[in-house]
Amino acid sequence: MAKKVLYINQEIIPYVPESEMSHLGRLIPQTIQEKGYEIRTFMPKWGNINERRGQLHEVIRLSRMMLIIDETDHPLIIKVASIPSTRIQVYFIDNEDYFTKRLMGFDENGKEYDDNGERAIFFARGVLETVKKLRWTPDIIHCQGWMCSIIPLYIKKAYQDEPSFANTKVVTSLFSEELHDDLGANFRQSIEFRDVKADILDKYNNSDVFGFQDLQKLAIDYSDGIVNAGKSVNPELIAYAKESGLPFMDNPADDEICSKYEEFYDKVFEGGSE
Repeated sequence: MAKKVLYINQEIIPYVPESEMSHLGRLIPQTIQEKGYEIRTFMPKWGNINERRGQLHEVIRLSRMMLIIDETDHPLIIKVASIPSTRIQVYFIDNEDYFTKRLMGFDENGKEYDDNGERAIFFARGVLETVKKLRWTPDIIHCQGWMCSIIPLYIKKAYQDEPSFANTKVVTSLFSEELHDDLGANFRQSIEFRDVKADILDKYNNSDVFGFQDLQKLAIDYSDGIVNAGKSVNPELIAYAKESGLPFMDNPADDEICSKYEEFYDKVFEGGSE
């Protein structure tokens, strides 16, 4: 039975505006924790998050690790805050280049950041390195949002021998279209880490343009369970997920979150399939 769940969320209210993703980013961890599960929750420290209002503070013992991406050192800053009126503590992944001075996927003019792929890579590695430092071993890792889409690949190919993740199962939630363009010219070389090589992406797209749909298919292929969490997820992605034979669930109504997710997590953890 799965009893430790790591939530890696792109958005969580009240730190960012309410959306279907930020709503579930808070509701699912809160509901599951109240059921008695041990949880940890992570999200990016987007530049539009008000640190003073949210009472974020840096966790010195977890911070200042250097992550090398495309031969460049990037310092990892970890901040933490507690969601008011809950027992949920949120860890924030921060970095001046990728997050502090940036909004989410799009800038103030509605243009996608041309290094969104690198940002997702930094976030993925930052979360996983921090969980290692916490010496915590999740049974389930639940990823919500495009920023989390590289995590299933890294769990299965780069961190598979780490004690913290050796027996971990990964659940990916699919949401409505989030990005439109490619993930940046440096995405292919930047994704390389340990046993993960750039040619692993050739299955999806062997050109220099690697986009949102490719990224979602990559996440599906290295996950152990899939949730259709958006109201208008691309039908091609839903079909791709169902054809994989992985456990699949349509997101339940809010009042059924606890029972349905608890059942789904156990099915995934025990290796069930449709």
